[in-house]
Amino acid sequence: MSSSVDVILPCLDEARALPSLLAELPSGYRAIVVDNGSTDGSPEIAARFGATVVTAAQRGYGSAVHAGLMAATAPIVAFCDADGSFDMRQLDRVVDPVRRGEQDLVLGRRVSVAASAWPLHARFANAVLLWFVRRRMHVDLRDLGPMRAANRERLLQLGIRDRRSGYPLELVLRARRAGWRIHEVPVDYRPRVGRSKVTGTVVGTAQAIGDMLRMLRRYA
Repeated sequence: MSSSVDVILPCLDEARALPSLLAELPSGYRAIVVDNGSTDGSPEIAARFGATVVTAAQRGYGSAVHAGLMAATAPIVAFCDADGSFDMRQLDRVVDPVRRGEQDLVLGRRVSVAASAWPLHARFANAVLLWFVRRRMHVDLRDLGPMRAANRERLLQLGIRDRRSGYPLELVLRARRAGWRIHEVPVDYRPRVGRSKVTGTVVGTAQAIGDMLRMLRRYA
């Protein structure tokens, strides 16, 4: 059965989070789990719980997202982390404005439900980066959260090139230049299942912010 929305879930060793995450998926949404080098059986678990599984051989968030986008067939695609930090039952919050034709790109602005959900260093880095985005590109956003939704064909037409951590920022910058209507809505942000490979570590956060600052300099 075809879905009205494909949900792309970049995945690196998320075996513990996948069962409950996929169980929360609302009707009409198809999960596309993009394995990015897992060694814990994540692809097999995802398939067992009904997800379509594809592989992104090149490591990197952007690489996984792009592989999922190429595998998607639904008119609308949503993106979300596969670590259990988001409530999949809230996907309608980001999808519905796109589905109704009111917005072109909707991002979920993370609202922590526990102090441990969003480490202080990651929260600070996000705030500084978005200050530069608002100042230089005049995009009124407070978060570059991983939960987002847009039309699949229009996303492909943007021609996003980044295959690392700069992908979310390049998406916003290219969408802004293309005249897209960009909006954000609040979504719950929960403590992830297991240890983060990016925002849970200072080194990972520094790498992500470095990728994004290079992207911002390129477009500003």
